[in-house]
Amino acid sequence: MKKVERQREMVKNNLTLFQCPVCERPMERIEGNSIICENNHRFDFNRHGYLHFLNGAANTEYDRLMFESRRQLLNAGLFKPIIENISKFLPSKSLKILDVGTGEGTPLLQLETIRANYNDTMIGFDISKPGITLATQLPLKAFFCVADLRKLPFNDESFDCILELFSPSDYQEFNRVLKKEGTLIKVIPNANYLVELRHLLYKTGERNYHYDNSRVIELFKQHYPQSKVETVTYQFRIPDGLQQAMLEMTPLHWGANAKKLSKEELTQLKTITVDVSLLIAKKAN
Repeated sequence: MKKVERQREMVKNNLTLFQCPVCERPMERIEGNSIICENNHRFDFNRHGYLHFLNGAANTEYDRLMFESRRQLLNAGLFKPIIENISKFLPSKSLKILDVGTGEGTPLLQLETIRANYNDTMIGFDISKPGITLATQLPLKAFFCVADLRKLPFNDESFDCILELFSPSDYQEFNRVLKKEGTLIKVIPNANYLVELRHLLYKTGERNYHYDNSRVIELFKQHYPQSKVETVTYQFRIPDGLQQAMLEMTPLHWGANAKKLSKEELTQLKTITVDVSLLIAKKAN
């Protein structure tokens, strides 16, 4: 079965997950190469097998080079301990999982590998077409789409779990599409996340030299007062030759005051600190 056919079949088998982003009515059927809602709004599967649910053009600076660089580092294990810790908070049963801001999809692939015995239904979406195009190339039994965080193309109470790694949030939409007692896991950087690279790029006192996540945690706790925070911190050895990819995979080097690093400076970057918090909550009633 071709990739496009496989993706179309997966959507057909999970049609109850999807709603129309135009009229917010359930998707009703698949005809030929299109998914169609009750009001006859139609969205076509493209040649890569994914659906484009945005009503307008996407406004994002994340390009293919960034996602390709990220895939190199993630394949080398940069985020693997994060994914392993996420898996500990998921129940030992088959789940419907939504990955918010999935990017090029590797974290979802790594989670599927860990949870291979549970036959989860996995959906990943992002606003970036280059990221989703790369995600569809993974050997992963998941469906990917381009969609808007603020207007999710999914029906109410559709997912057991929402994952969100380093992406913006819309807690109202998350609560809408989460099932009762559903789990939300949000991963955010702590102060020492990629600190070696941060300090190479910026001088003491400049905006990106330090990072403070306190406002993000405070907002999360306002929405989910019973939530808990799990810290994950480790040193990652950057494989030889991937220092440039390490730079390219993060928007840190986009800052107006960011230093242009020489090849020699990048070569000296041997290890990087991964320091994150997992914010874990049940659906707010």
